[in-house]
Amino acid sequence: MVEQLSGALDDGHAASLIGLDRAATANLLRGLAQVASRLDALTATVLAHATQVRVEETNGATTTATWWADATHRNRATAHRDVTLALALSKFAALAEALAEGRVNTEQAHAIARALADLETDGPTDLDPVVVEQAEKHLVDCADGFDAKHLKVLGRHVLTVVAPEVGEAHEAKLLEDEERRAAEKTRLTFASDGHGMVHGRFSIPTLHGAMLAKAIQALTWARQDPAEVRQTRPTPVAAGAAFTELLERIDTKDLPTVGGVGATVVVTMTIDSLMDGLAAAALDTGEVISASEARRLACEAGVIPMVLGGQSEVLDIGRRRRFHTKAQRLAIAQRDKTCVVGGCDAPPSRCHVHHVIPWSAGGSTSVQDGRLYCSAHHAMVHDPKRAGRLRT
Repeated sequence: MVEQLSGALDDGHAASLIGLDRAATANLLRGLAQVASRLDALTATVLAHATQVRVEETNGATTTATWWADATHRNRATAHRDVTLALALSKFAALAEALAEGRVNTEQAHAIARALADLETDGPTDLDPVVVEQAEKHLVDCADGFDAKHLKVLGRHVLTVVAPEVGEAHEAKLLEDEERRAAEKTRLTFASDGHGMVHGRFSIPTLHGAMLAKAIQALTWARQDPAEVRQTRPTPVAAGAAFTELLERIDTKDLPTVGGVGATVVVTMTIDSLMDGLAAAALDTGEVISASEARRLACEAGVIPMVLGGQSEVLDIGRRRRFHTKAQRLAIAQRDKTCVVGGCDAPPSRCHVHHVIPWSAGGSTSVQDGRLYCSAHHAMVHDPKRAGRLRT
């Protein structure tokens, strides 16, 4: 049979496509895709047999999958995927038959097999085998109208279709487990490369991923002509631009603060640079940006410009109030940079402003008499037994 197939393929490669019109070409491609699926089904049957006869012992490989990878120069992940499907098809007869007949393609078969395997391992412990057979038949029938991606989603909910009396409770449990695992695995890391870029990666739950995607899409589509909006996934470049705009649009009033400076970026620049100069501006986080970028942010974004030489805000209000204003806290944060206790590098967002001369003892609420202390050291400075240990 293999020799006959090889000969037929030789004839096919030698055939001329001259005169093959559009409709005939479409039919030919559909036929070739069906033949490819049928051949994959046959390959899977032989692979399943290979696991039984331990074909890997012919060259000392550890598993059939590693032998298959070596023999065909596939990567190991693909080879393991092939063997997994082969073993699944030996168990799920309806799926194997559909693939052998070309009614299901190989990617669809992978999706269905994975859904059925998950149903057996993660489903109710007392799940009737008949329900699994019904799920298999239902997904095979669905393959006539859905691709592998949609079949994966349908497979996730198949139990609610074939056995709703247990499916709803099972799906609720799966969702709760997934959300718990997602919360445990949520991560965000980013770091500056020192050359004007910050790189990072994140892992977030499905809900928050959808929220981020919606925001990015909205900002991307907003730049397009309403009559020409293409509601497709933004390109990486467009998504990156939208993400930076999203950060600039965040209102600091919607974010919590510690010490009054939690989410406000302070840009320090000279009055000449603000007016039209070229000198760089400094961020309170230590980085520098161009004067033109600072001017843009000062006009459009939620950024506080601290202009050296300017007097746009009153920074010393003396005894009129006990707590420092936001402007005062920003000025103190810009001056102190971190908690003033030696060896402590807590940033302003994690610090309180401490009165050097206590307000209750007549001290003024001013920039000059304010100091940044992290919450731990602020508690120590007010503790007579521990205040002497602080080194500022």
